[in-house]
Amino acid sequence: MRQIVLDTETTGIGHAQGHRIIEIGCVELIDRKLTGKHFQTYLNPQREVEEGAFRVHGISSEFLQDKPLFKDVLHDLLQFIEGSELIIHNAPFDVGFLNAELTHAKWPKSLRDYCRVFDTLVLAKEKHPGQRNNLDALCKRYEIDNANRQLHGALLDAEILASVYLAMTGGQASLFVDDNLSVKNAKKLEQQSSACLQSNSPILSASLDEVARHDEFIEFIVKKSGVNYWTF
Repeated sequence: MRQIVLDTETTGIGHAQGHRIIEIGCVELIDRKLTGKHFQTYLNPQREVEEGAFRVHGISSEFLQDKPLFKDVLHDLLQFIEGSELIIHNAPFDVGFLNAELTHAKWPKSLRDYCRVFDTLVLAKEKHPGQRNNLDALCKRYEIDNANRQLHGALLDAEILASVYLAMTGGQASLFVDDNLSVKNAKKLEQQSSACLQSNSPILSASLDEVARHDEFIEFIVKKSGVNYWTF
């Protein structure tokens, strides 16, 4: 299966307000393995980059002056992504901008005419409800090195997202990592359970504190599994 992990940088938030794409970055996965092939380009948006957006990605209007227009790279982009499944974090944002650029270029088709779209933010919310699920938070949760991500960049973020996607869909990458229950506490509970099984002591009823800690641990396991109901 061929998948393309895609990210964009823009002049600001909201294509409906006239903002444009200034960078596209894509990396290729085939059968869940990075191939080393990528597509990356900066674009001249024909408008100013907002100060708030510049603080996020560090790409200035001056830098973009001599870069190609979207219509100039359109064929190469479509050739790279056609027939693939696009992996995007918060897909409505990037897909909305890309479709807006297709409209600006007077292109008769939309992005979904060329590929399917998989939103990793939707998956992250299902797996980790009630937690932060931006790319930095997911890197921390799945122990993925993002030390080079001082500023956002489309190609760098696409590479990081590829690692996050593979971790999220490849099994229990970090079962005992959670904001509410530390690794130390989880191991302590496991050791206590093991000691009870090996003991020849009489069976005693659990204290209220032990029951509370047990319930906390079970709630943690349910939360990590992504299931919000009990199955017997």
